[in-house]
Amino acid sequence: MKKSIFIGALAVAIAAGGLASAQTLDDVKARGKINCGVTEGTLGFSARDSEGKHQGFDVDFCRALGAAIFGDTDAVEYIELSSKNRFTALSAGQVDLLYRTTTWTFSRDVDLKTSFVGINYYDGQGFMVPTALGVSSAKELDGATVCIETGTTTELNLADFFRVNSMSFTPLPVGGTTEAKALFEEGACDVYTTDASALAGVRASLKDPNAFQILPEIVSKEPLGPTVRHGDNQWEDVVRWTQNALVAAEELGVTSANVAELAGGTDNPEINRMLGSEGSLGAMLGLDADWAVRAIAATGNYGEIFERNIGENTPIGLARGLNALWTQGGLQYSPPFR
Repeated sequence: MKKSIFIGALAVAIAAGGLASAQTLDDVKARGKINCGVTEGTLGFSARDSEGKHQGFDVDFCRALGAAIFGDTDAVEYIELSSKNRFTALSAGQVDLLYRTTTWTFSRDVDLKTSFVGINYYDGQGFMVPTALGVSSAKELDGATVCIETGTTTELNLADFFRVNSMSFTPLPVGGTTEAKALFEEGACDVYTTDASALAGVRASLKDPNAFQILPEIVSKEPLGPTVRHGDNQWEDVVRWTQNALVAAEELGVTSANVAELAGGTDNPEINRMLGSEGSLGAMLGLDADWAVRAIAATGNYGEIFERNIGENTPIGLARGLNALWTQGGLQYSPPFR
């Protein structure tokens, strides 16, 4: 009898989520900071500045979370991870999430027991070569030696592309961006392949960027976004809706400059709900009413983050492209704040 009571109580607890998952938001609040997994150093996305502080597109999304939860963009510890060890670190609880140019795929979502909670950059795999190699297309790379990071989607994409085009290549496996950049710059490989956005960041950080070119071919879909552990819906919601708030803010005309004023109330009910002057969306997340106000004030909206870190007026020089708002021909789109 006691056994059946215990089993029944266990089932109720699991159904309620009490034993099914760790409460990451509670852990984060108790710790006083977010442990955010980022790249080892990809200029524009996550790299240390001259003072040793992390800066970049992905870093700003972590900073927005710090502002939303704590009102402090510095309440984040950045843990640099290679492509090879990022999922192990997430599963082991070393980090609370990855904002690390990580591609959403079926096997990563399902088999690795991680949850992708949004797409902050629509990307695709490209190829970078020395200009002196004298090629203008990836279809001219037959017999090339290719630097490729292990533990990434680029390995299979590379093999597929060369096979379809009846070409051969010699892979030079590397453990991460730092190693790949060094080997490529010293000429150990003819080609470096990874996400095109990361190639732009690496190229901008080389001693002579003009000595290298990114070829025109994009050979895959690489939807990049934040990743958390399976089984903690509240933490998923906090990460997802903080990112959504930054995207929605751009669409609704909410910026770092005007968010404080708009937080007092507007004629637009969706702005009011998002910024907390109406409704109780913050409480649903386990946060207060001003969570989105703080996030937007700290980093700006999605467009501000993009232009500041990787836009056309930065050394990275990326156009919005697919990452424009859906109202401007792109794919960036937030579900309604309702």
